[in-house]
Amino acid sequence: MYANAEELLHHERLDFVDIVTRPDTHLSLVELAVAHGVPIICQKPMAPTWEECLRMVELCRAANVRLLIHENWRWQAWYREVRKLIGADAFGRIFHLGFCMRSGDGRGTEPYTVQPYFRAMPQLLIYETLVHFLDTFRFLAGEIATVFCQTRRVNPLIAGEDYAVIQLGFVNEAHGLIDANRISGAVPPEVAFGVFTLEGERAALRMTPQGELFITQYGQPEYRHDYEIPSQGYKGDSVFAAQQHYAACLRDGTMCETEGAEYLKTVQAMFACYESASTGQLITLG
Repeated sequence: MYANAEELLHHERLDFVDIVTRPDTHLSLVELAVAHGVPIICQKPMAPTWEECLRMVELCRAANVRLLIHENWRWQAWYREVRKLIGADAFGRIFHLGFCMRSGDGRGTEPYTVQPYFRAMPQLLIYETLVHFLDTFRFLAGEIATVFCQTRRVNPLIAGEDYAVIQLGFVNEAHGLIDANRISGAVPPEVAFGVFTLEGERAALRMTPQGELFITQYGQPEYRHDYEIPSQGYKGDSVFAAQQHYAACLRDGTMCETEGAEYLKTVQAMFACYESASTGQLITLG
């Protein structure tokens, strides 16, 4: 038993550290791990500011220390299956992705009972939740080129936003729409958090809140696409799948899907949402 992380790192030789504390502690813990040359898995959100996120990546790059960001949403079984279908050209050229997210844990006089510190966060819905969808959209459709976002606070008892509409433009000219709030949905929310849609030139896909997939070949009736939906674990056993990936990457040196420098692209899109919401402008990502 150690009193603090510094004492632990001084006495133990570790294969990696897994940083699971709140975001405002991440930079200092990354600095500590880098000083000891220990590879890092760090939970999202990376840090409260863009500058801190950049600093984390730069520190690790300079010290040749691995930094992997624990972003498990893209590892949900339904999204892995959708990616396989895209790879098999099941839809033709994709021109639209959409997600309608609803949960109800943010309503009432005592919102977010599982994580009550959410109530005081100045940035909430996009920072904590919709960053998952931004990353998953990148996983499915490629890099984001533009962001336009509008937000509001529905529950006056919290500090941050609990409603957002985000329009995305992708480098490949596809478009995306994320429509989300934590007021009007179920408690707890369904396993997939809402309804996902994808439209291509030849076919469309609909995902239910339970992770079921349905495909429509244009001009034909919709049919169910059968695949194995894990019954165990968190949200399609995504945490286990993500952890398997991280461990394999650290073991054999291969690049992680959410390596720190790569995940900065998701973080940039997330902060661009707030910039757009505050300025009313379309933000172009560099």
